[in-house]
Amino acid sequence: MLKPIPDHLRTNLKVLFVGFNPSIKSSETGHHYANPNNRFWTILYRSGLTPVKLTAEEDDRLLEYGYGLTNIVARPTKEAAEITKAEYQQGRMDLLDKITRYQPGVVCFVGKGVYQEFSQKRQVSWGMQDNPVSNSHEFVAPSSSGLVRMKLDEITAIYQKLTEVVKKGDDHPWN
Repeated sequence: MLKPIPDHLRTNLKVLFVGFNPSIKSSETGHHYANPNNRFWTILYRSGLTPVKLTAEEDDRLLEYGYGLTNIVARPTKEAAEITKAEYQQGRMDLLDKITRYQPGVVCFVGKGVYQEFSQKRQVSWGMQDNPVSNSHEFVAPSSSGLVRMKLDEITAIYQKLTEVVKKGDDHPWN
């Protein structure tokens, strides 16, 4: 039986990263973004969000940088297409509760589809979102999945905009 993986959360995070749901590999290892084809750790490093390239096994170290990890749906699947409407509805409510409780400065949705499910908006652009659904700033970035056809440099450039937001936020209360 596949198990959900633990969130990495605390109050006043600079950024809370939200994925679709854990992969099979993440469920097996108990770590976020554990599939070797997933580029999440490379993207964080190349975009300047982390000073070193972490591994999935070090996912809890993101808290040291003021970053947290969660998913809109906890159930691991081979692909996001397996997630049901009911799971998304429950996940949306659970995620809103987490955002309200932990109050991150920015919620970064790792994938446009994740934000579409959360916000119920169809037209979504990359970057900071106008009219956030939650009480935090909301940022939409491309999925780090190896299945995404965007070039790594294009994805990294979008995440660099998040790095700029974080650096500008050094005078905000989440520090």
